[in-house]
Amino acid sequence: MERESFQSRIGFLLVSAGCAIGIGNVWRFPYICGEYGGGLFVLIYLLFLLIMGVPVLAMELSVGRASKKSAYLGFKKLEPEGSKWHIHGLTSIVGNYILMMFYTVVSGWMLDYFFKFIRGEFVPGMTTEQIGGVFGNMLADPVELVFWMLLEVALCFVILSAGIQSGLEKVTKIMMGALLVLIIVLGCHSLVLPGGMEGLSFLLLPSLDGINQHGWWTVISAAMNQAFFTLSVGMGSMEIFGSYIDKHHSLPGESVRIAALDTVVAIMAGLIIFPACFAYGLRPDAGPSLLFVTLPNVFMDMTGGLIWGALFFLFMTFASFSTVLAVCENIISFCMDTFNWGRKKAALINGVMVGLLSIPCALGFNIWENLTIIGNRGVLDTEDFLVSNLILPIGSLIFLLFCVSKYGWGFKNFFEEVNTGDGMKFPTWVKGYFQWILPIMLFVIIVQGLIQ
Repeated sequence: MERESFQSRIGFLLVSAGCAIGIGNVWRFPYICGEYGGGLFVLIYLLFLLIMGVPVLAMELSVGRASKKSAYLGFKKLEPEGSKWHIHGLTSIVGNYILMMFYTVVSGWMLDYFFKFIRGEFVPGMTTEQIGGVFGNMLADPVELVFWMLLEVALCFVILSAGIQSGLEKVTKIMMGALLVLIIVLGCHSLVLPGGMEGLSFLLLPSLDGINQHGWWTVISAAMNQAFFTLSVGMGSMEIFGSYIDKHHSLPGESVRIAALDTVVAIMAGLIIFPACFAYGLRPDAGPSLLFVTLPNVFMDMTGGLIWGALFFLFMTFASFSTVLAVCENIISFCMDTFNWGRKKAALINGVMVGLLSIPCALGFNIWENLTIIGNRGVLDTEDFLVSNLILPIGSLIFLLFCVSKYGWGFKNFFEEVNTGDGMKFPTWVKGYFQWILPIMLFVIIVQGLIQ
């Protein structure tokens, strides 16, 4: 079977960036940034994104491009004979399934909230308790949560069944284009709010407030973690897109472009949220409730708040759904490569599987709300812990060691592949950094995740 490919380079960049752009950018980044002091946190985050996130992303893409296979068969093709690196390919695909088991549910929340604003469930004059009650009532209704989750899953696999160019690439181009337009419109609106410039200063101007409150190490650690997790590397969800591209452009340059798109969306999300918070006297460090309680409260105080709220959650829907599409493409590709299934068969079987596997997470907020699994965590928090604290960081360390170790693919082979094509290239001196310093940084992230 001839391997599919992207129709254009921009398609590859937008789909890859769409995989990275998600809830971590438009939800987690703003409230983590708010908690740790704004501008200085952003600078530290950008530094770690460049020295840690981009190299690991380039490694994952290089494995995909060199092998022209999904992660499992990609490792098998490139690994030395008799070695067992390909086992991580199986772990990766399990991680993709687990991620979708809760990500489809949370993405469904975004779509649900978009329609809540369209239907007028939020009205001017609502108290904070009433707005919080809307979120609480949504979580308490298993039918509502399962419905929106299944709708997301069905839309995802119908799109992917059409193929790379006609389905994934075409829809992602439209969706990412709309997302960028929405960002600009919402950002400009926030900046012209009375007092909004104070929020802009909070986001962009370095301040020692976060350091004074939390300490240097805590802020640096938070920035390191955000820079790493924002790119979704470590479980093959980026590797698969490397397998669909040609060798015309070097992978360090492509990785920087993907990271730049990812960062632009995260920063713009902050430009939307912080000016609005400061304009209405609300705290930018409200944590996870920032999105579903604090911001609807802001929108209801605005002129035309229903429209702005609907546009914001449409933006959130596009951001989260782009990740759902990209990760599920990895799942489909694995089944096509490993079992020789056709795309439509792989989409149908996995659509049913992902839908069924996601139901426990939806029920974990209501019918199974008292169910705890790992470390007294509920269903969603357990699934998130497995992916975020184990599979992503450990998987990234494995990709790194595979690329730079003589017992894996080897630095020479990786270096030749990653620098093939026009554009930015890694210099030879990075070998020592990749072999010794970067593994230590990833190990620190793993330990921190387990301790927390």
